[in-house]
Order: sequence, then C-alpha cells, then structure tokens
Amino acid sequence: MMKLKNKKAIVTGGSRGLGKATAIAFAKKGIDVAITGRDEEKLKKTVTEIKALGVNAFYEIFDVRNYKEVQVGIKNIISNLGTVDILVNNAGIAAIGSLNEMEVSVWEQIIQTNVLGMYYVTKEVLPYLIDKNKGDIINVASTAGLNGNPNISAYSASKFAVIGLSQSLMKEVRKNNIRVNTLTPSTIASDMTLELGMTDGNPDKVLQPEDFAQLIVAGLQLPRRAMLANASLWSTNP
Repeated sequence: MMKLKNKKAIVTGGSRGLGKATAIAFAKKGIDVAITGRDEEKLKKTVTEIKALGVNAFYEIFDVRNYKEVQVGIKNIISNLGTVDILVNNAGIAAIGSLNEMEVSVWEQIIQTNVLGMYYVTKEVLPYLIDKNKGDIINVASTAGLNGNPNISAYSASKFAVIGLSQSLMKEVRKNNIRVNTLTPSTIASDMTLELGMTDGNPDKVLQPEDFAQLIVAGLQLPRRAMLANASLWSTNP
C-alpha cells in the first residue's frame, strides 16, 4: 500500500461538495492540500477545517475558465506547497435543459469549465510532475460521459471529452511514471446535484461525497504498477 503522508495535493473546486470531502480525506492521511475556487468565504472556511486536522492548507481564488488566472494561481500554489504530487481535477458545473431550449451561453460555460478548465489546470501542473518523474492526476468525469441522456447534452458532452482527454494523457505520460485516472460516478449527493434537484441526498439511496473521497484515497494507495497498467476508469455505479 502506497503511503500518502506528507504528499502535496491540489484539488480544484475544493470549497464544497466532492472537492471539499476529498481535501478533508487527504488531510486525514497527512497530505498537505491546496484548494481552488471562486468563493473566498467558502474557501476560507474549508481551509480552516483542513488545518484543524494538522496539515498545511491554503487556497487560491481563480476561475478555471480563465487561463491567465490559472497560470498565476498554480504558480502561487507551487510556491506555497513547494512541490505537487497529486492533482484532482474536480471543478465542474451542470445545467438541465434540452439542447434546443438551453441558452447558448450556458452550454458554452459548461464546456469551458468542465473541459477547458481541466485542460488549463492540467497543462500548468503537468510540467512539475514530469520533472519529478512521478505523480497522480485524477479527473472527475461521470456516467454521463459514458452514455448520453436527455436534457444534459452539454454536461454529457463535457464528460465524454474529459474521458477522452484523460485516456490520451494517460498514454502520453505513463513513461513519466505519472498515473492518470478518470472517475465515472453516478449521482453523488453533492451541492451541485442537490441544487439542481437531481437527488434528495438520501444516504440510503445515493453516494455521498465522503464515500467518493474514500474511493479516491483508496485508489491512490494502490501499487503504482497496478494503476499504470490498467484502464483509467473507476466506476461507482450503484
């Protein structure tokens, strides 16, 4: 089992939901964590909770859709962490509506956040992992990226893209001892799904953010050979 204590991690969209649960799960394993987001109040609150677990934690405010902001933010994170071992690309948005009815601006925002945002952050973090010749990149996709469903065309398209991007990158950087894995959960009782009315959050019926965070931690502790050799999809279908 791989040891995680004293590793350094970046979690995008880390102020709430799955990102927050993952950051807290990392802290419980002794991992120093940098979280990113756009809501400073929520970021501050989450960092306080993480620090209470005895690790170093801080936040950077930037919109993943803005490449210049991402460049500055990642540089600041590396300056504070000293290095990086784990990147969790979690930041994402969704909206419900038919392709014809959804506003073009909303469709574009989903693609920009879920695809370009992931690309921007990964592009800025990857050189540090290549220099170390070791690291982990975990990209949060969805079962919506495996099968399209009505009224979520933009979200589904974005998650299909995430899976394709991840598989391509996995094959590019395997030689650098970097693992790239894609998570494809079904509905999680996150802030986003609750706000969209996709679930009532009943823990007896739907996966909780804390459960999913534990899956991420468990995957990181697998022998490196296993995850470097196998397919890059971890599914959590109920």
